[in-house]
Amino acid sequence: DFNSFVIRTNTCGELRSAHVGQEVTLYGWIQYQRQGLFLVLRDFQGLTQIVIPQDEEHSHVKKLLCNAPVESVVRVTGIVSPRPQGQENPKMPTGDIEVKAKTAEILNSCKKLPFEIKDFIKKSEALRMQYRYLDLRSFQLQHNLRLRSRMVMRMREYLCNLHGFVDVETPTLFKRTPGGAKEFLVPSREVGKFYSLPQSPQQFKQLLMVGGIDRYFQVARCYRDEGSRPDRQPEFTQVDIEMSFVDQAGIQRLIEGLLQYSWPEERGSITAPFPSMTYEEALAEYGTDKPDTRFGMKIVDVSDVLRGSDVQFVQKALSYPRGSVRAIRIPQGVKYLKNKDLESLKESAKSQFNQEVMEIICRPDGSLKSLLTKFLGEKQQSELAQVLNVQVDDVVLLAAGEHKQVCSALGSLRLLSADLLEAAGLALRDPTAFHFLWVVDFPLFLPKAENPTELESAHHPFTAPHPSDANLLYSDPAKVRSQHYDLVLNGNEVGGGSIRIHSAEQQRFVLEEVLKEDSKVLFHLLEALEFGAPPHGGIALGLDRLISLIVDAPSIRDVIAFPKSFRGRDLMGNAPDYVTPEELEPYHIQVSWPLEEKEAKKN
Repeated sequence: DFNSFVIRTNTCGELRSAHVGQEVTLYGWIQYQRQGLFLVLRDFQGLTQIVIPQDEEHSHVKKLLCNAPVESVVRVTGIVSPRPQGQENPKMPTGDIEVKAKTAEILNSCKKLPFEIKDFIKKSEALRMQYRYLDLRSFQLQHNLRLRSRMVMRMREYLCNLHGFVDVETPTLFKRTPGGAKEFLVPSREVGKFYSLPQSPQQFKQLLMVGGIDRYFQVARCYRDEGSRPDRQPEFTQVDIEMSFVDQAGIQRLIEGLLQYSWPEERGSITAPFPSMTYEEALAEYGTDKPDTRFGMKIVDVSDVLRGSDVQFVQKALSYPRGSVRAIRIPQGVKYLKNKDLESLKESAKSQFNQEVMEIICRPDGSLKSLLTKFLGEKQQSELAQVLNVQVDDVVLLAAGEHKQVCSALGSLRLLSADLLEAAGLALRDPTAFHFLWVVDFPLFLPKAENPTELESAHHPFTAPHPSDANLLYSDPAKVRSQHYDLVLNGNEVGGGSIRIHSAEQQRFVLEEVLKEDSKVLFHLLEALEFGAPPHGGIALGLDRLISLIVDAPSIRDVIAFPKSFRGRDLMGNAPDYVTPEELEPYHIQVSWPLEEKEAKKN
């Protein structure tokens, strides 16, 4: 009941023909006013047309409403009437009626706006964020935030009411976690000691399992100091879940049920179980660990077809321990892609992945045109066309080299090609389709980028090894698969989790012997694992990303009430901001200013 506890009789979006003859009191913002005859009043639920009285008796009401600026807050009391025949508006839910104003009051006048409150008016994102409280009045943001609220409520119902989960709040001030993303530091009054803002409640949820909570969840605020990364936020929200005595299949079934239960009706239904593929399969077929399975153009291994060829770069690639030759087929590429598009794709592979790519074009007569084909016999060309299922006007992009590099480059080109094809008018990815996918069997460790002889956790140091690879952990940790699983939606990672290490001995070995980390930082967790820790596992869903995909928002900032800018700034409140030396003194901190900043601050 939207009208409980408040002084209006109705919202601006609920009046219909059934209300004709009733006296109503509405409160809202003036959307627009026309020729002194009527105005449209808006609130969170919709619009209502208000007829401005023209008779002498109500001249004061006319003057008040005609002079009120757009976006002023008003109260209007009047009688619901049917619109004159032919003046109904079928595009408005309230389009069959209007309210003839009897009395009105300006509750707050609006000064000149920095931009119009209309979804179709283009505004810079910086301006929208500076005046976020105005941007929030738009129908799109109202819709996004209300859908988010409904989904979270349904998730709570599913977890707490149907499956006995306990909603537990965990601390925001904690200590540094080894590995993973960079954390924000918070000074304390103890000299030289700092808190960290947790990048997730990972340790706490594991400790809750040691404490016998059995089933935990939380809509958790998380923090990562990742600097300027596109479409990331320094503070974000995840639906955090942990269970005792569970395996990977159990977590997956829980999440599938959770999403089916909370999924918005207006977005259709989703079917479970979701398909699953291993990390190696995802890399080999899509070139990424988060494949967009809404369209084809899979990566195809053509190593065997070209193995007997005289092509030098092919033979060189196949001589590597993990060398391969792979290709993607761009349907109707000749028709939809220009030469400059093909050049930009090849340049992208070169600049991002240091990978050379060669194109092959299928002519109208079915023959292949390429620098490569003059080194291939007719039989090899025919086999290549058959393996790739090449049709007339298709374009093939082929790469040779180390397996992971080749697949990653072609995976990137697959997505860029899809963007180009769609921009040229070929429908590839259904914007209304939702393709969920589980990706499993990730490596437990990866070589460090700065020193490939050392290992780092592929996800975090608490992930358990795959049962089949448990012995390799002590002899060849680089080959160990993990019990980690990611949930992917339309090529975006929307969740990730794992079965955890519940043995203190194994956890200590991973930290000290494999990752070369100081295990003293985690003494509390290691000690807890020695006091009868149950086997446990969990997952976290990225709520911001999930909602943005459901509402087809261009950015996660469009589903967060008060987001930060690309550089992590709050443009509305101008945060972060300077503090005085006096305010820093209790924390034993002094700011060392670069000379040019000292001068700027003086001025």
